[in-house]
Amino acid sequence: MIVLNRRITDPGTLAETGTVTLDVDSRIKSRLRLTLDDGREAGLMLERGHLLRGGELLADAEGNQLIRVLAAPEAVSTVRCADPHLLARAAYHLGNRHVPLQIEPGLLRFQHDHVLDDMLRGLGLTVEAEQAPFEPEAGAYQSAPHGHSHNHAHGHDHPFVRLPAHS
Repeated sequence: MIVLNRRITDPGTLAETGTVTLDVDSRIKSRLRLTLDDGREAGLMLERGHLLRGGELLADAEGNQLIRVLAAPEAVSTVRCADPHLLARAAYHLGNRHVPLQIEPGLLRFQHDHVLDDMLRGLGLTVEAEQAPFEPEAGAYQSAPHGHSHNHAHGHDHPFVRLPAHS
């Protein structure tokens, strides 16, 4: 099995040997068994705390494999708005709910949630449910679950992205 354990910023003369298409819940993991797009089995063993982005390059220790990460289309809600104040209000309300958020000029995107869609429609925004790659802001912590303190007591953490429920 191929073990991808290095992030490559400058491949030099190395040629890409494959691709792997992953959703955001997989791209946040540092340890993962996966199947490359060509069917080969691989394992991810990277340093913890960094979200893989679409377009990043990964390599094995020997430098024999150079794999490009592709962000998979997934169920997202997208808000497009030319009014920066209204978009900022939407970002505020989503952030207040600790929702991972992709922010671009005139656009907000988050993992699809009909309750959040309805909240934004209540603010006067148009929300489109679609399949698209999701590239959320990494945030100040550049990691998955993080610890921080604020003035209310509660017994939960604030995950970077929603992970599938454990059965």
